[in-house]
Amino acid sequence: KNREASLPVPVSRVSYTITTDKFDALYKKLKPKGVTMTALLCKAVAAALRNHPIINAACTPAGDGIIYNEHINIAVAVAMPDGGLITPVLKDADKTDIYQLSRNWADLVNRARGKSLAPDEYSTGTFTVSNLGMYGVDKFDAILPTGTGTIMAVGGSKPTVVATEDGKIGVERQMTVNITTDHRIIYGADAAEFLQSLKAVIENPDDLTM
Repeated sequence: KNREASLPVPVSRVSYTITTDKFDALYKKLKPKGVTMTALLCKAVAAALRNHPIINAACTPAGDGIIYNEHINIAVAVAMPDGGLITPVLKDADKTDIYQLSRNWADLVNRARGKSLAPDEYSTGTFTVSNLGMYGVDKFDAILPTGTGTIMAVGGSKPTVVATEDGKIGVERQMTVNITTDHRIIYGADAAEFLQSLKAVIENPDDLTM
């Protein structure tokens, strides 16, 4: 149903490569304290979205205007055991500390799989994340959910040989993210500027714990 509703919407896609060494190190440090990678990634997305309200916006149902959302609610696609997807929402992800965000996520996933989420816990996302990195997927495109302006597809982080600034060869962990946007309201330059901000947050992630 969502796929059919999305078909008439013109979309734009932008891909970006992000170095994750510091982000992965931060996750390794926080994991024993109950922090999940999903919550940490959503926190990074929310931090970047603060400066790009158009990426957190949606097109009006009639297609002739823009709805700017006051809250940053990150929906995350979760596969259900019996098939299909549901998108539990981490509400106000920019304002919630990473530890509470992780507890909220664990609770949402548990209740999602038990099919006990309230409608506003899976239908109020303003930005959607779909992560297939844990399956070994490098990169993919995701279908834009109805009523939102952007979805981000996240691939896995893997060691990559790179040329350093001083001309030497090094190895960095990198991941590729692809975002699909509603082209009626969000242009390629908007998406690229958001991804630049996201890259900056993930490559220098210390502020995510504040």
